[in-house]
Amino acid sequence: MLGFWDLVRLELRTLLADRAIMLTLFGGVFFYSFLYPQPYLHQLPREEPVVVVNDDGSQLSRQLEFMADATPQVKLVARVASLDEAREWMLTGKASGILHIPRHFYRDLMLGKSVTLSYAGDASYFLVYGTIAEGLAQAGGTLAAQVKVARLLSHGEALPQAAMGWNAVGLNVLPVFNPTMGYVNYVVPAVFVLILHQVLLMGAGILGATQNQRSLRGERGYWQQAPVLALLLARTLVLGGLFVLPVSYFFGFCFDHYGIARSAEPGALWLFTLPFLLATTWLGVVLGALFTRRDLPTQVVLVSSLPLVFLAGFIWPVELIPMPLNWLAQWVPSTPAIEGFLRLNQMGAEFNQISSYWWQLWGLALFNGLLAILLLAWRQRQGRAPDMETVSEG
Repeated sequence: MLGFWDLVRLELRTLLADRAIMLTLFGGVFFYSFLYPQPYLHQLPREEPVVVVNDDGSQLSRQLEFMADATPQVKLVARVASLDEAREWMLTGKASGILHIPRHFYRDLMLGKSVTLSYAGDASYFLVYGTIAEGLAQAGGTLAAQVKVARLLSHGEALPQAAMGWNAVGLNVLPVFNPTMGYVNYVVPAVFVLILHQVLLMGAGILGATQNQRSLRGERGYWQQAPVLALLLARTLVLGGLFVLPVSYFFGFCFDHYGIARSAEPGALWLFTLPFLLATTWLGVVLGALFTRRDLPTQVVLVSSLPLVFLAGFIWPVELIPMPLNWLAQWVPSTPAIEGFLRLNQMGAEFNQISSYWWQLWGLALFNGLLAILLLAWRQRQGRAPDMETVSEG
């Protein structure tokens, strides 16, 4: 009978000898840590293309166009005759936004009447839309302030009082959870958690499926005779222990390298990481027990990656996700893990404020662990031969 530490040694030897698993666990993490953030390194969209519909045609309206084009957020690419034509520019991808200056813009401003400027932007990307709205609002607000000062001066107001009328209201924007207001702090922390989840699933899945594949070929290995619970604990210790390195690499070096904000204490972060690693490792063991071809776990995990991103709730609002899909997503460890890590590490939440996600991960760990035990026992019954006397070390 194999002892527990013998199982740990055999699992570690099998894992280190499998190049595909090692490349997945470590090469994949290292590769994705530099590949995925590259499109987001510029942080903020700039010089977004905007078309103008100027129904006024006055010198003041053209000054507004010039001021909008001078902002770093907006670049005026065309002046069109109608809103329908401007809409076609957006639909064909030639522009990301529209500025509409209404008729009698100059006259109404000079008369002191309220004037409504219309902005439109591509809301498919919230930062693009926000950038366009910010740039156009900044230009419109500056012009309105200048007109107000000019009107006050024309009515005999002294220059200091007029200037006070310009600066009476100021805007002080202080981002809380995304200090750079960029993509890196918004997207990358959540996707790093998903990458850790998917890579660990693939590693555990490949290991289990490979052993099932070898059993079908008639090979006899330690995984067929070892006590199921001891085998699961040994696999968890090896996979989870080794995966502490990628977790530390992502939450340590990568966050520092990309300037991602961190608020969590290391102890609280690791306390939350523990059930995440257990739930994910045991789900990977379940995945590996279901297949007898070593390539299938990777394919299943890769196909599921994009749906899990949208179901996690940080890109697409949870309120707009169909209830059945949201319910299914709660059974995947990445969903509560992303929510918990973002609140704990990026938003500065106290641990008791994310305790529901922590307990959810422990519940998933218990469920996946029991399911893994049942499936490993089932695979052992399938592969055990009556006359088996010797055990291969893999």
